[in-house]
Amino acid sequence: MASYRRAFIPGGTWSFKVNLLERHRNDWVVREIDRLRETVRRVWVRNPFHINAWAVLPDHLHCIWMLPPNDSDFSTQWRLIESSFSLGLPKTERLSDAGEAAGERGTGNGVNGNT
Repeated sequence: MASYRRAFIPGGTWSFKVNLLERHRNDWVVREIDRLRETVRRVWVRNPFHINAWAVLPDHLHCIWMLPPNDSDFSTQWRLIESSFSLGLPKTERLSDAGEAAGERGTGNGVNGNT
């Protein structure tokens, strides 16, 4: 697993690219866009952030967020969005070795964050 150095700045702006584990001919992100919207809305209600930009493509998404002045915990929002979105999908994807070792469900149809 890569070790990233991140500055956790309250009120910071964050840019993300998040993609599916198996991207070839996989359109879960757009096919399940309503689930994604509802998941983001539910997370936002409990952990507000400002969406500056968000682009959703069939197999990945890009977004830019700005957190409130007292918040630097972008990773919790991503974890909640990813887990809630993934849990509602059918379990038809392959399970990666890393995912299996971590006790996760397969991430081929869920989102696998790459920041």
